[in-house]
Amino acid sequence: MATSRGPHPLPRAVHVTLKAHKGPVNIARYSKGSAKYILTGGQDRTIRLWNTNLGTEIKVFAAHGYEVLSITVSNDNAKFASSGGDRSVFLWDVATATTTRRLSGHMGKIHVVEFNDDASVVASGSYDATVRLWDLRAQARSPIQVLEEARDAIQTLHVGPTTIMTGSVDGYIRTYDLRKGELRSDFIGHPVTSIVPTLDGQTLLVTSLDSHVRLMDMSSGKMLNDFTGHVNNSYRCRACFGFAEATVVCGDEEGMVWAWDLLDAKLLNPNPPPKAHSKLITWTEYHPSDSDEMVTSSADGTAKIWRNPDQRE
Repeated sequence: MATSRGPHPLPRAVHVTLKAHKGPVNIARYSKGSAKYILTGGQDRTIRLWNTNLGTEIKVFAAHGYEVLSITVSNDNAKFASSGGDRSVFLWDVATATTTRRLSGHMGKIHVVEFNDDASVVASGSYDATVRLWDLRAQARSPIQVLEEARDAIQTLHVGPTTIMTGSVDGYIRTYDLRKGELRSDFIGHPVTSIVPTLDGQTLLVTSLDSHVRLMDMSSGKMLNDFTGHVNNSYRCRACFGFAEATVVCGDEEGMVWAWDLLDAKLLNPNPPPKAHSKLITWTEYHPSDSDEMVTSSADGTAKIWRNPDQRE
């Protein structure tokens, strides 16, 4: 985690507005590496690929029969997986814009999908309160493992080298140690809607439906910091780390983007922030390598690319 030179200023100007979806945009995921591409998924059942420098739509991925709620991108950017109301995981080839596989087995909508590091396994978390792990190298259509400890809908998960972490509406974060075969449960007390670990795997950013974002120690489950000021009681408003993990950023249900210093949890200016969207912000994500770019998506039907006004192409 960054601990020196103070927090990096947030991107404050809208570079481009991406508007092609009909209805809410539920998710916006950057491609991996330095490329400037984004995949957005919406209530209109489509996934769209964008060039963020130009704001142009490159491709439309249309196979879902229900709204798209989650997208995960492989490290080589050649494929991605998506999920939503279909109760199936869709695997896509980016070049051809076609599905290569569909994985069925959940009994409810799938809120989240995540690849492991080499995209040989995909994990899916569902309204049915289970997480299913799928081996993409095998021809079998059944999951290799089902995690059934949650007592309510799975909203978020993270797949690490040796652990899987889940967050659910029952208010728990569950950490499965795959090597030791152990489970640790940390009670947050409110529905957990997103979890984002730091790159070093030491701490975890937890968003929950009590208008709090918490920084947790991953080894002990102890709360290290608490970020408040935003409004988030009813919907998933995914928080993320800012550049170099020196800040915490989260959109809220009133369309505002809030930012805090990671170390002292103080709100960064402007406080309160101006409205970035006319409706709730569903997703916030920083570009993986560019300190001056982030994306927000919203129920207002748009995604916005944010950059600092003095950035040059």
